[in-house]
Amino acid sequence: MEFQDVVRKRRMHRTFTDEPVPAEAVDRITRNAVRAPSAGFSQGWAFVVLETAADRDRFWAASTPDTSERDMSAWLAGMRTAPVIVLALASKAAYLRRYAEKDKGWEDLDESRWPVPFWHVDVGMASLLMLQTAVDEGLGACFFGVPPEHVGAVRDELGIPDEYEITGVVAIGHPADGGAKGSPTRRRRKPFDEVVHRGGW
Repeated sequence: MEFQDVVRKRRMHRTFTDEPVPAEAVDRITRNAVRAPSAGFSQGWAFVVLETAADRDRFWAASTPDTSERDMSAWLAGMRTAPVIVLALASKAAYLRRYAEKDKGWEDLDESRWPVPFWHVDVGMASLLMLQTAVDEGLGACFFGVPPEHVGAVRDELGIPDEYEITGVVAIGHPADGGAKGSPTRRRRKPFDEVVHRGGW
């Protein structure tokens, strides 16, 4: 598929068919993720791939609120149909250690030097590569987060080491009609000239 087609066709899919995702597609999606840029080539990321029904059920049981201020039932019903779930994790410590090495010039692990948390930025870029590769594979995907109050349960259930934080989750499968409507159905895309400023604001 042409790159511009991948970019234009990428959207968040919230419901999937029961058709399995080929193992080769999952491998390509995750291999492309680790081709993302990372500050100092720190590569402080890790990915937990859940492909069996039992593993996905463990994730959903640990991550799903019993109650919510919003009605999430339609969203959950659709998302639970995804045959592949990939948790995208970030290690802040990997970045701090990397920038304390000789070639980077810092001698300590002071986090205050970082203008933004690049460990999450880089994992976000890796996640976008997963979303785009899914499109190129003829699949659909959706990036979402784990509710803060359920992060501990997900970490415990999946054995995620303390060093890693959950940046987000990518659900992957063959897109199906229906499911929860996304925000683009309720909001317009901002005009290009409203968000791109040349030569200054």
